Amino acid sequence: MAVKVAAMLGRRLLLQLLLLAAASDAYGDGAGQPPISRRSFPEGFIFGTASAAYQYEGGAMEGGRGPSIWDTFTHQHPDGSMNGGVNKEGVRYYNNLIDELLLKGVQPFVTLFHWDSPQALEDKYKGFLSPNIINDYKDYAEVCFKEFGDRVKHWITFNEPWSFCSGGYASGRFAPGRCSPWEQGKCSAGDSGTEPYTVCHHQILAHAETVRLYKQKYQAVQKGSVGITLVSNWFVPFSRSKSNNDAARRAIDFMLGWFMDPLTRGDYPLSMRTLVGNRLPQFTKEQSELVKGAFDFIGLNYYTANYADNLPPSNGLNVTYNTDARANLTGIRNGVPIGPQAASAWLFVYPQGFRELLLYVKENYGNPTVYITENGVDEANNQNLSLQEALKDDARIEFYHKHLLALRSAVSDGSNVKGYFAWSLLDNFEWVDGYTVRFGINFVDYNDGYKRYPKKSAHWFREFLKK
Repeated sequence: MAVKVAAMLGRRLLLQLLLLAAASDAYGDGAGQPPISRRSFPEGFIFGTASAAYQYEGGAMEGGRGPSIWDTFTHQHPDGSMNGGVNKEGVRYYNNLIDELLLKGVQPFVTLFHWDSPQALEDKYKGFLSPNIINDYKDYAEVCFKEFGDRVKHWITFNEPWSFCSGGYASGRFAPGRCSPWEQGKCSAGDSGTEPYTVCHHQILAHAETVRLYKQKYQAVQKGSVGITLVSNWFVPFSRSKSNNDAARRAIDFMLGWFMDPLTRGDYPLSMRTLVGNRLPQFTKEQSELVKGAFDFIGLNYYTANYADNLPPSNGLNVTYNTDARANLTGIRNGVPIGPQAASAWLFVYPQGFRELLLYVKENYGNPTVYITENGVDEANNQNLSLQEALKDDARIEFYHKHLLALRSAVSDGSNVKGYFAWSLLDNFEWVDGYTVRFGINFVDYNDGYKRYPKKSAHWFREFLKK
């Protein structure tokens, strides 16, 4: 492809990729938007594309989505742990991939877990519902540090734990599909009022143990950094009232604060402790000290915003994470959407929320080093369009233009953002939505050998990054 961003990834290891790009001429979108270019950002600011190989190529097993990347490094007959030895073929595959990326001038940001826990550990002790997962995850991460850390300089432990815990254990829409039986997902097993909190508690502890391992054993020699990627919407009060202002703050506590508070203060937000009560796990003193400060950087994914309306307490019968924040979240107010709606029902385009979220992180969490690890918009997979029509994604160009302007504004106001990754390099398998939506700046022809064609937005980025 023509645009100088990341190369395609291997099978399932989520590699957030970047290319250190040179300055370019100012470039607008032709619709009267203010010009913006690589020169609009500080020297050394990183640009790239984000990509999830599992969503591009599926699993290693013939005929479908097979074992997780975690399984790839275990023994040929995986049990989810490293007890059976390391799969040398898996290591060789990713050594070759990383070497090829570096040869092409592409620096990989490697994410170790993107919602694909080994089935063997789900069967053995229910995966992240058990504290046993902490050591098994740490062992897996150490294999990656040991094998690839001489070349990989940015490690991300978990991608969007909020999505994994809420989608997989509260609503039941994502794997492993657990929720209370009365939830929308109609799950056969689960508890939406406790399991999301248990699972994310174990992910936070697995993250912190892994960060400690890296810092104690590998960082001094390998000279890399380690962080975690979080996702958050921005929340706008439904109306001007204290109750709705409070609802918007609770909403962000239950999505972003769930992780940022432990990582910066050693405990969950007060609103969560108050409203969830004894359903929320507690950190021991030692765990609190372990978690606090356990990152070199924070990855942050931003897509959309919601209105937040105060929700009265429930009757206490159907207890669930989904209502614990006592905030009714919606993208539409009085029939008017908060911003243009994309192909996904949840995605309303709201660039100003990007700036607000970044400044919120700056003001509330000590202005940590941040990389925007995902930011993007989708269109419907309309098979009636010609290829030429499908490549004309002006709405995506406008999305990126406006979000980059918002990002530049936040950086100018002191937000400590060091890089930006567009989601996504290629059209992909979008989880429960399958191939019905397209997020890529490059079109994938699913009906003709998965051939790739740069969309208009890819050319736009090329000009943005041009020397």
